[in-house]
Amino acid sequence: MDAATGDGEGRDGGEGCSQGGGLTTGEVARRLGVAPTTVRTWDRRYGLGPEGHTGGRHRRWTARDVARLERMCAWTATGLPPAEAARLARREEPLTAAPPARTGVGAPPFPAHARSRAGSGMRLGDVRQECRGIARAALRLDAAALDELLCTAIAEHGLVTAWTEVIMPTLQAVGRKWETSGEKYVEVEHFLSWHVSGALRRAVPHTAADRRGATTVLACVPGEMHTLPLEVLSAALTERGVPVRMFGGALPVESLVSAVRRTGPAAVGLWAQSRTTASRPLAQHVAGMEWGVRGARRRPVVLTLGPGWAGQAPVGSARPVGLAEAVATLESVVAQ
Repeated sequence: MDAATGDGEGRDGGEGCSQGGGLTTGEVARRLGVAPTTVRTWDRRYGLGPEGHTGGRHRRWTARDVARLERMCAWTATGLPPAEAARLARREEPLTAAPPARTGVGAPPFPAHARSRAGSGMRLGDVRQECRGIARAALRLDAAALDELLCTAIAEHGLVTAWTEVIMPTLQAVGRKWETSGEKYVEVEHFLSWHVSGALRRAVPHTAADRRGATTVLACVPGEMHTLPLEVLSAALTERGVPVRMFGGALPVESLVSAVRRTGPAAVGLWAQSRTTASRPLAQHVAGMEWGVRGARRRPVVLTLGPGWAGQAPVGSARPVGLAEAVATLESVVAQ
């Protein structure tokens, strides 16, 4: 039994399996793409709980109950305050802004790889089911639900897959929403990015121990402030035991050169989001830096990362496409 809520869904929390008719709170949460605590909060505060109970105190949600919650999700995703969204969701007739119930009572939960084409008011396309819940939580500015969903995605899929198939598509959808709505959704993009950054730090809280000649330096080129892709690369490398020095956004040229000389890295990753910030002379200069005793001098392998380097990367620099390839390339360099 859930000691906090009295849901009575089994000694292990009961979030994963149905017993008899209807769906458990955990199964409903997965279908909606929200945290179980969000479902319980909507029940407690706004009266959106299941209309009936089965098996004593066991809570089971019918198709009608789920349809009501889907209307709640659709309305809150538009920015409507939760109390008003709940009032509209309680109406018997489905509202035009709300998706219809997708499943019947007792149907099996969506698998972890299920895809979603709708919801949240954003053009998500053919993406994993988790994207919809993360997008909805971001649009609601629901910090608790967003943290739980992001951490769950990373724990279940691993950093690389969670970033590539869950987090990045959601960030791109938020960016498209912002671009087509003026400045209306800037706060959503900043909110989501901040919580993604926090989730990455919680997923990999400890820095990998130094190994001589195995360090990777990561930095944005001067004028570039988009650090999140480097943060996830740093986290993925740290998870694999690769020591990383992360310098974040818009590192000045002289500071980058100083950092490379002081650390003597095996590799340097330079991120450029825009063609206006990518600098071929800078990448060439870093690639030509040397250190060590005469006769055994070393140079770093330079990785040009991000869309800004398209057509501008120096000859001979590594240009991995995507997070998985960047991680594999750096692991290979460090292993040499």
